[in-house]
Amino acid sequence: MEQFVEFIGNHYMLGAAWALLFLMLVMSWLSGATSSVKSISSHDLTMLVNRSNGHVVDIRSVADFNKGRITDSVNLPMDKITSGQFGALENKKADPIVVVCNAGMTAKSAAKLMHKAGFEQVSVLQGGIQSWISASLPVVKK
Repeated sequence: MEQFVEFIGNHYMLGAAWALLFLMLVMSWLSGATSSVKSISSHDLTMLVNRSNGHVVDIRSVADFNKGRITDSVNLPMDKITSGQFGALENKKADPIVVVCNAGMTAKSAAKLMHKAGFEQVSVLQGGIQSWISASLPVVKK
């Protein structure tokens, strides 16, 4: 313990950087644990669709959507979500919704917007469509 205190005393900038990184890690974990939007795996998505009448919303571009999509998924680009144009999903606000993007990075913000718009059970596919494809699950191509 004495060496740790001595190290921090001699390298206060490095110690502050480590403390900041630790604080950011804890904050990230807490925000994920308390978020209203949960991340689910490909297996959980399959179970949700098959057993709970879940719906898959793909927020990728139309071109990417046509290259390969999850069966029965609906294409709803991000610009329509930000403007509140949910189309046929308006009457499915009580049903489970899973938002899918390319790699799982932008789907979280879309899911949060959908939750604010009144959708009760919104989730995000971890890793996006890439994790779905890497799990060798079926993809429909137009």
